[in-house]
Amino acid sequence: METFDVVIVGARCAGSPLAAMLARRGMSVCLVDKARFPSETPSTHVIQPCGVAVLDRIGALDPVLAAGTVPIDRLTLVNEGVRIDAELDPDVFAQPGMCVRRVTLDAVLVDAAAAAGADVRSGVKVTGLLTDGGRVAGVETATGPIRARLVVGADGRQSRVAGAADAHEYLVTPAGRLPTWAYFDGVAEREGRLRLARIGEYGFLASPTDSGLYMACIARGANAVRDTTFDAGIARWPELADVLAGARQVGPVRVMTKWHGYFRRAAGPGWVLVGDAGHFKDFTPAQGIADALRQAERLAETLPDDLTDQQAVDTATHRYWRWRHHDAHAMYWFATDMGKPGPPTPLVTQVLRDIAADPDATTTLLRVLNHEVSPGRLLTPRRLVTAAARTLRDRPDQIGATSKEIATAIRDQVSRTRAGRNLTQSFRKANDWAARRRRGRRAGRGRGGLERDVDSHTFPRSHRRDGVLTARRAFRRRRPGSRRPGLRRLDRPVRPSQ
Repeated sequence: METFDVVIVGARCAGSPLAAMLARRGMSVCLVDKARFPSETPSTHVIQPCGVAVLDRIGALDPVLAAGTVPIDRLTLVNEGVRIDAELDPDVFAQPGMCVRRVTLDAVLVDAAAAAGADVRSGVKVTGLLTDGGRVAGVETATGPIRARLVVGADGRQSRVAGAADAHEYLVTPAGRLPTWAYFDGVAEREGRLRLARIGEYGFLASPTDSGLYMACIARGANAVRDTTFDAGIARWPELADVLAGARQVGPVRVMTKWHGYFRRAAGPGWVLVGDAGHFKDFTPAQGIADALRQAERLAETLPDDLTDQQAVDTATHRYWRWRHHDAHAMYWFATDMGKPGPPTPLVTQVLRDIAADPDATTTLLRVLNHEVSPGRLLTPRRLVTAAARTLRDRPDQIGATSKEIATAIRDQVSRTRAGRNLTQSFRKANDWAARRRRGRRAGRGRGGLERDVDSHTFPRSHRRDGVLTARRAFRRRRPGSRRPGLRRLDRPVRPSQ
């Protein structure tokens, strides 16, 4: 049976960069994916500057630029009657942003992983996880088993690794809007400008992409009809209609359906999740690709050189999980609020109007989108209170709706803060448990009752079959706050990581 230091399941924007980084550290890495590249996958295509910096560090930036990708250094944000036009200050942002089709980006990343020394196997489907003494010890594939000291799930929202390891979801949110997008050829405008807009019930994201094409994404309520949404949306924003005038649509309108936001338990004995496999949020701020790249880099930096030390590996993966959660928590709710269906409210419009009038606040907005600073640095209590007062003063006809919106925002913030505090306590308890486990091992007590409970929680009997963990129970879309297995209530702590 083949044995590697690391097996990574999923070779897209989280798995391939991680494989390249670990291979360069001298680890033996097997990278498997059921797809054969190049291939498409749902995506906003946008890479924030922090993600472009990771591409540069792994040597993938030049091939992406060679594919005709236009560096993005300007942003236009429109919200009803408010308009923000901004440029990326090179003194603040070391790299520009980019908008790259996944059929191009993922192929470049796979090549980078192979060039770094990873064993890349495309067209290989993972069917389960191998276990040894309650610890993940490899993967079962359609072509045979592969053993590894660490298994990384980088296989997206429908992760088989997460399903087989019973990585429960928590802080779940329903889908906000349904994204539809298409490519256009013959667009005269090729300047590096990313357009974001919210007009009526429609949300917009548009930018030049690679290979001389232009990408336009239009989103509406999750129950909207794909083709109707896209065609009607273009007509609702005259600026975008002018950009696309005379252009030819290339291929069909794409759509991403049946999505929801979540965090998943990201680490356990012998396994760890990265990218969308462990966390997914609303697509509106266009941070998914950059988040995956940043997470891959952080995990690569966190893992020890010696993967034979199981305790060191588990400590490192838990540390990564804790970082991933705290890094994503505030931005998760920011994205959720940005992506709420329906037209923008007077309060939101006033907040953006105040930001547009303040150059420093506009720069902070760009830094928030770059996942460089917390949304709290932008949406300060003072700014929100001022915007609320101005809205109540200027829109007396909306006093009732605005007051209700303010009350809902306060209630949501209290609930989210409580959830974050409970999760922090859970991580702290997990650290206490890990310390007790290390002390017990040093005392020679071996596997105690607590460790047996860990195994039964991590690998339920319903998932065991001849030492192979299967992903029979797929992740199903459920309501936030559901008490069914696999989810945790928003206002209650998750079970401490084991």
